[in-house]
Order: sequence, then structure tokens, then C-alpha cells
Amino acid sequence: MAASVAGALAALGVLAPVSSAHAAAESPAHRLVYVANLRGNSVTAYDPSTNAVVATIPVGTAPEGVAVSPDGTQAYVVNDGSNTVSVIDTASNTVAATIPVGRLPGPVAFSPDGSRAYVGHYVNPRTGGVDVIDTATGTVTTTVLVGSQPFGIALTPDGSRAYVANLLGDSVSVIDTATDTLTASIAGPGVRSPAAVAVTPDGSRAYTANFNSGNVSVIDTASNTITGNIAVGSGPGSVSITPDGARAYVANQTANTVSVIDTASGTVSDTIAVGATPVGVLADPAGGTAYVTSGRADTVSVIDTATNTVTATAATGRNPYGLATATVAPAVTGVRAGHGPTAGGGTVTITGTHLSGTRTVLFGTVPATGVTVVDDFTVRATVPPGTAGGVDVTVATPAGPSAASGAARYTYEYPFSGFRPPVADPPAVNQGHAGRAFPMKFSLGGDRGPDVIARGYPTVRQVDCATGEPLAPPTPAGTAGNSGLRYDAVTDTYTYVWKTSASHAGTCRQFTLGLNDGTTHTALFRLT
Repeated sequence: MAASVAGALAALGVLAPVSSAHAAAESPAHRLVYVANLRGNSVTAYDPSTNAVVATIPVGTAPEGVAVSPDGTQAYVVNDGSNTVSVIDTASNTVAATIPVGRLPGPVAFSPDGSRAYVGHYVNPRTGGVDVIDTATGTVTTTVLVGSQPFGIALTPDGSRAYVANLLGDSVSVIDTATDTLTASIAGPGVRSPAAVAVTPDGSRAYTANFNSGNVSVIDTASNTITGNIAVGSGPGSVSITPDGARAYVANQTANTVSVIDTASGTVSDTIAVGATPVGVLADPAGGTAYVTSGRADTVSVIDTATNTVTATAATGRNPYGLATATVAPAVTGVRAGHGPTAGGGTVTITGTHLSGTRTVLFGTVPATGVTVVDDFTVRATVPPGTAGGVDVTVATPAGPSAASGAARYTYEYPFSGFRPPVADPPAVNQGHAGRAFPMKFSLGGDRGPDVIARGYPTVRQVDCATGEPLAPPTPAGTAGNSGLRYDAVTDTYTYVWKTSASHAGTCRQFTLGLNDGTTHTALFRLT
């Protein structure tokens, strides 16, 4: 038995495919599919909304299984050749930690609350083990001994039990997760080489893909007995159930097909041709889609579950294997051209991650008047009208809004009037005597408070009288009698009285007013 499995999968360098654990249904959202590339020593992050690879993440040697935490923040990747789990931060698509586990690990699944992860591995020719990882500390807290060569793990929706498909043990082990003890071992006639297992959303049944039997066993989880076997294609190695529990999708590795089981009748309702050597299958917990990794084709196929047709195929790394989906929230890391007039109308470029699903861009609470998605990292938006001052810029995808941050700000500029008489704006050069005080008057279209001048301003510096080029660094502009900034509500005028120095006689000076909207305004003076 073991030899026949090994022969069928010799090209992949492994014994059998790992299952894709079932996850709870959720609302449609922007998602990424994480694919473990067995011979690529990497994980492909695939965006089905654009049919594009958004990241290729180096991990350990021979990654097989992958699972995403219930909150979508981490992907656990099991490295068969490194005896480790790589923990991927889904926000940055980088490896944040590495967890040592048992020898030759394969499958992985999370508890519904995300507090634990379960990793199956080899112990000896007759025995396998399941390491229980405390996800808060990233450490293995215990190991539960199960049947030989665990190749698939799935938990019940309430998290009370873990079902483990033992490839060489011809059995399914049942673990009580409260006590981390083995409570049952399920076997039966016609069940040879169970390579994967999935549990229905209501927890009433478990389905195992039996690689060497060419069938799928149905287990009643109340009695932990096999109630029937459903014939599928040859070499079934992975099984996944739709979020409504109505269908089970089975990857038939040596038939290059996917069988669709109607769970109500227990019969195959459809057969779908896919790429060479379909190793893993995953019915998206969001519904509507199933994904299939084809080990020899180095691709992932996208199946529309409404029509059971392949709608897209994308390249992955070498020998794609296990896969999982993550709901990924967007993040904004910068806003280019981050200031403009209160009338809006300008275009800004927003940079970040997971932006390809952007539907709305908000400036404060006001939506942009136009949004263009460039790629997963860039969005352009037309600025709506606003009031003077700074606002947070956030983007919203079906996965939710981005968080506010100091890097994601836009400043509506004050409607600066220009300097009022007796001072004129450039290119005019104001004439005056050194040592005189100049009233620098301006309006901002209303009273903006006493702190409208930015820290470190106003300044003054010597410039070349012919070219205007700076001749010295700026220095603080003194004020007459420390009068500072005043506001007159009747005339809507701010006044800063700049007291020049008698030593400036015979030079040209540039006065610069910086405002807390990020803008600067200058006036030129020739002092005699």
C-alpha cells in the first residue's frame, strides 16, 4: 500500500497530499490565497480578484501544509524538510517567526478561536504525532500520538475534536482537544490510505479522501463510525466542503480531475478537469469559489462553484501543494501630494498593501469623488472638498477599512489671501529701511486659531538681490516688542509684525511664513 502511494507521488517527492482544513463561513471580502510550493521552498500569495501573484514568500524546506488563523493575521506554513512552521504576517507577507515541530511535519489546522494550531508529523513507522502549538507563545505544549503518517487534520466547528487522517495507518484518529487525548480510531473496509479530512459546517459529518481506495468515506461524528463510501476519481488526496455544507470537492490526483459530491444524496454530481496532478483543493469559506493546486502544472485553478467550471488559472511556484485563504484588510502607508485646496479636485496617489479591492477612499468622513485602482499597492483618488486642516485618509475594501495612521494624512490648505498691503507678494520686491517693522498681514478665510503658524516659522534669510538665490541659512524672524501673531475678526486679518535689523542695510531678505497646513508663503525685501 505504502509503495503504491509513493510511486504515484514520486515526482512530487512526497507520499501523499495534505488536506485543506475547513474554515467557518464569512461575508464576502477581499481575500488572498496562500499556496505552499513544495519544491519552491516558498509560499505564493495569490489575489483571485486580479488573478495575479502579489507576493512570493521564502519559507523553510519543502513546505506542504498551510492554514490561516481565524482572524486572518497569520498563515502557518509547515516545512516538511526543515521540521518547522513558518509564521507569515499576512499584513506584510513576510515570515515573522519560525516554530520548531516534530520530524517530517505535513498537515496543519487552527482551532476555531485561533488559540492553538495542530501539526501532524512522523514519529516512527507505526506511529504519528500531532503537535499542539500555543499560538500566543509560538511553542509546542504537547504531542498527541495518533496513527501512522498523519496527512490531514480538521477540527469540528466548536473546536472540541480534531479528526486526523492517517495515510499509512488506514485510519482516522479523533482527538479530544480539551484534554489533548486520543478518544477514538476509525477504520473500515474499503478505506485505504486516508490522505485528507474535512468536517461539515454543522459538525455532523467528516469526509476523508482515501487515496488508494478511490473513494471518500463519510463519518458520523456523533458515533464516530463510517456510514458510507462514495466512489470518486483515482487517487483522491484532498477534500474540502462548501460553507453551506451542500457539496464536497475532491481532488483526484492521478485522474487530473475534481469530483463534486452532493452531500445530501451522497453521490458525485459533477467531474471537473483541472491541471496535471491536482494535489490540494479548497472550497473558499466565503463561498462561490474553489481553488485547486496542480503539482505537475505549477498552477492554481479557480473553479466557479455555481457552474463548476474553471474560470482562471494562475502560475505558482514549483509543485504547489497545500493552500488556504485569508481575509486581508488594506493598509495605507503613504499619501503622495498630500495637501491641496479646500475646494478639492486634485488627484493624490495612495500607497499601501492589499489595495486591489478598494471600493471607497475617505478623506476624513468624506468619500473621494473618483477612485482608480492601479494595483495591489497603489490607488489614485480625486480629492473631495473639505475644510482647512488635516484629515485621515482611509481606504475600504470588502475586508474592511484601513486603520488611521500618521502616514495616511491629507491636509486641506487654508485659503491664503496673499500678503496684504503694505507688503506685496513675489515677484514684487518690497522696499524699506533696515531696522523698520513690517506688518505681515494675511487672511485665511476665517479665524483658524492662534496656532496657525507652524513650529519654527516665520523665518528670514539673506538672498541674492539679482537672482533670489539663498546666501545664508534661515533664522527666526523677530517681532516688534514680542507682539507675535494677532487676529482681527472685523477685517478677517492675521498680522505678524516683523522687526528687521539695522544690520540688514544694503541686503535683500526673504521672509517665509509657514502654516500648520504644510504650506509656506514668501515675500521679498530690499533693505536700505
